[in-house]
Amino acid sequence: MSTEKERTQDGAMKKPTGTHGLSDLARSPFGLPLALHAKDVRVAWAGRTSTEEHQDPRQSLLRQLDRSKSALPESWVVVCHFYDVESGRMELERRGRGTGYERFDIPIARDGGIADLLSEAKQPDRRFDVVICESMSRIARKMYETLSVERELERAEVPVFASNEPILLSGGRAQQILQRRINQSVAEYEVLNMLELSWGGTCTHVREGYNIGKPPYGYRAKTLRHPNPAKAEKGLTKTRLEPDGEQAKTVALIAKWRYHEALGFDTIAERLNQGTDEHPPPQPPGGSRARGAWSKSSVADILKNPKYTGYQVYNRRARRSRGARNRQNSPEMWVWSPEPAHEPLIPKWMFDEMTATRTQRQGSRDGAGLKQDPRSRRTYVLRSRVTCDCGRRMMGMVRKSGVYYRCHPAGNNRGRPDKHEGHPPTVYIREDLILEQVEAFFNERLFGTERHALLLADQDDSRTDKQKDTERRRQALQKKIADAARKKDNLLRQAENADPDDPFTQGLRQRYNEVFNERKTLLEALSRITEDAEAHGPSNLDQANLLDALPYLKANLRHAPADLLHRLLDLTQLTIKVDYKNDRATITATLPADPASITSIGDTASQQSCAGGSECASCVCPR
Repeated sequence: MSTEKERTQDGAMKKPTGTHGLSDLARSPFGLPLALHAKDVRVAWAGRTSTEEHQDPRQSLLRQLDRSKSALPESWVVVCHFYDVESGRMELERRGRGTGYERFDIPIARDGGIADLLSEAKQPDRRFDVVICESMSRIARKMYETLSVERELERAEVPVFASNEPILLSGGRAQQILQRRINQSVAEYEVLNMLELSWGGTCTHVREGYNIGKPPYGYRAKTLRHPNPAKAEKGLTKTRLEPDGEQAKTVALIAKWRYHEALGFDTIAERLNQGTDEHPPPQPPGGSRARGAWSKSSVADILKNPKYTGYQVYNRRARRSRGARNRQNSPEMWVWSPEPAHEPLIPKWMFDEMTATRTQRQGSRDGAGLKQDPRSRRTYVLRSRVTCDCGRRMMGMVRKSGVYYRCHPAGNNRGRPDKHEGHPPTVYIREDLILEQVEAFFNERLFGTERHALLLADQDDSRTDKQKDTERRRQALQKKIADAARKKDNLLRQAENADPDDPFTQGLRQRYNEVFNERKTLLEALSRITEDAEAHGPSNLDQANLLDALPYLKANLRHAPADLLHRLLDLTQLTIKVDYKNDRATITATLPADPASITSIGDTASQQSCAGGSECASCVCPR
């Protein structure tokens, strides 16, 4: 058997090609499909461009097609076109569903989008053998999505090529894949880096107090010259917010009703709809969804928007990130301006308090009437006001012995015993016992003749601990300040007659500066503590004077008219918290800043008692 190797005419060794001139790599499992070695190869072109806000889709797609054709071997022919006008950062399952391409006069016959391309690739009678694109970033901006497309096409034995990569048919693909992955990594880095820089610029824009998007109801945009002279010359501007007449008054009124009268969103919307000329309803962007009336959601949106506090706030909703379109972000994700940037329509302290107590009456209706349910037969006086120590609202129920409020955590936590671990199966409290104590509370603390003295005595007791703590901190700082002053004087005496050029003297001077700055810091801390103690809350006398604005009455809550009683409990924000461990209940009432609303209730009750010359069942009028 001859073992002599075949050589070319110049003596070089011939490469073993096997049958039909294919190399060993072309015949390997890693090689390209045999269809690519045919005389004519059918090509599908894949293109993508962003929306018109970022580039001209028509010109971009024409350029992509031209570059893709110029990179093809001579025998390869483009037979179909698949393209989309959409963001390349969308998830693959959401791609190809848009109709943005219809808005542009694109002179390229469209056979579908990326979803249609993948669908046809799986068919045995597909029209193409290979896919070409300008670059792999035109398939998708994220490498994961691009690899998913590549994988699906590879399973269908349809290779993907890009005009910025070498098209090699010899069978060796390692170099091509290496270059492709490098290009994809660089492209994804550039996109992510650009997004991060853009996000940083947006945050800076917000922290400087400028608005983004449509002004919220109650504000209008105040156009300002752009701080960048180059952009200002091009006519670009920035905007801040300013109050917008009647709308601004409506926002303040909504906050007043919610905070002082504890009204629900539905009730506020009903009041506003009684005078839409004075309180014009908000207009949604575009106006197509405008209903011409106030709704529960429109009132809720206003009371949840922190921009009404005067601060500029951004990123309250996830508009585009991670596929969670328009999802509410947690407050930790919000971007706030460090200082108020526009005139507030809702005080910050009021907004914070409403936010903290927003869920206390969630799901509970306003008013003393029956529930809108044909099965309803009665209502409960203290509905939504009695809470268990575990945090749950106690529900009203009727037994033969009377009306009770109960907490039964297992009722809506079946199969989840960890949710009420350590809690008794059921906690009960009688309504008549609560009303007896609430009545005594109102008669003594709010409407009684001794209310002034009782309040001052309680406040003196409650403020004692805080005052002691403040005094301890103040004394500790004063001691440190005196110590720093003594050190400063000692250093000054040592350096007084010393040689200024002596290293020891220079060290004394440096130490003197350190002690001086330390004493300055301590003095500032002492000043802050003093200011804090003076500024925290109104004085005892001011709060007592607020009580003096209320009428003197002796209430009989169990026989009071339902509407008056409900208004009184709402205005005073009455709550009863049951401590089942110690068999106690704590009654809490908060007076509104304007006591006239409570006074009006007292006047109404007095009129009822005095109109007929005899006392009514609900109160005694000592006047």
